[in-house]
Amino acid sequence: MFGRSRPAPTMVTPDQALPGRDTPLPVPAAHFVLGTPLSPPWPEGHALTVLGMGCFWGAERIYWQLPGVHTTFAGYAGGSTPNPTYPEVCSGRTGHAEVVAVVHDPEVVSFVDLLVPFWENHDPTQVMRQGNDVGTQYRSIILTTDDEQQVLARESRAHYQQRLAAEGYGSIATEIAPLQGLYHAEAEHQQYLAKVPGGYCNHGFCQVAYAGG
Repeated sequence: MFGRSRPAPTMVTPDQALPGRDTPLPVPAAHFVLGTPLSPPWPEGHALTVLGMGCFWGAERIYWQLPGVHTTFAGYAGGSTPNPTYPEVCSGRTGHAEVVAVVHDPEVVSFVDLLVPFWENHDPTQVMRQGNDVGTQYRSIILTTDDEQQVLARESRAHYQQRLAAEGYGSIATEIAPLQGLYHAEAEHQQYLAKVPGGYCNHGFCQVAYAGG
């Protein structure tokens, strides 16, 4: 539920983070659903949007279904450890969040368009958690690739805060920060809910719509 409080986990500092590795984790060449590449180069004119909204399994499924999306992948970002593994991220010692990376045609689906399902499909007022998923890796985060995304993300957050306040909910805890490193998650996490349709998912609710009176 929105606003439910519990002591938040503590973020690891860069000097405390695990060392990681130089070699990226292996991932499939193609998206299990879309058949498009999971690694760059991306098509000319396409943009990258990176969002953390709890467990990346459900988040990725939301985005691969949208028109204008070229590819998606589950990844780790927002921390300090290079090429982390899932157990390392879950330990809380990398600083990374579980994220979905979305490569999209901005002429079809814009960055702001992609923020609508972001706000509507998780609880941005929770700190370092989503429901029963507790940890810094489950924090709500928007990682921007340029100054325009940074401005638009802040404007979108302010708009949704007004929508939440109008319905009696609390303050948004979503972090907005420049993207400084993005790493693929392991192959088994890529398009997980297409491979395991009945698998765990804590997304899909919408208690407050992004638009409306």
